[in-house]
Amino acid sequence: MDGFEDLGVWKRSSQLCVELYRELRDSREWGFRDQITRSALSVASNIAEGYERSSRKEYVQFLRIAKGSCGEMRTQLHIGKEAGLIKTSRAEDLIEEETAIGRMLGAMIGKLSRGQV
Repeated sequence: MDGFEDLGVWKRSSQLCVELYRELRDSREWGFRDQITRSALSVASNIAEGYERSSRKEYVQFLRIAKGSCGEMRTQLHIGKEAGLIKTSRAEDLIEEETAIGRMLGAMIGKLSRGQV
């Protein structure tokens, strides 16, 4: 039986989280660093938690929470870029990846909500 570790969206969200930790490890902006890494952790963690739940309804709810955290993280990436906390080109790459993850989550939510998975 496959686990959440086999989901492409979980792999990508986990990798994005690792990249953010590495990118911000030397940042002295503790509040920003804490908030954005919490958002990133929330995406991967909620995908995993929902997968491990006992019902499709609960799984979808956790995927919705993960998608919401994607929006939170994207906002923080934009702010980090504008405030000079993350280099523009790097922030844009991270925003692009986060947006792709959000789309993947949206597709999963749609399919699961319609009973297609």
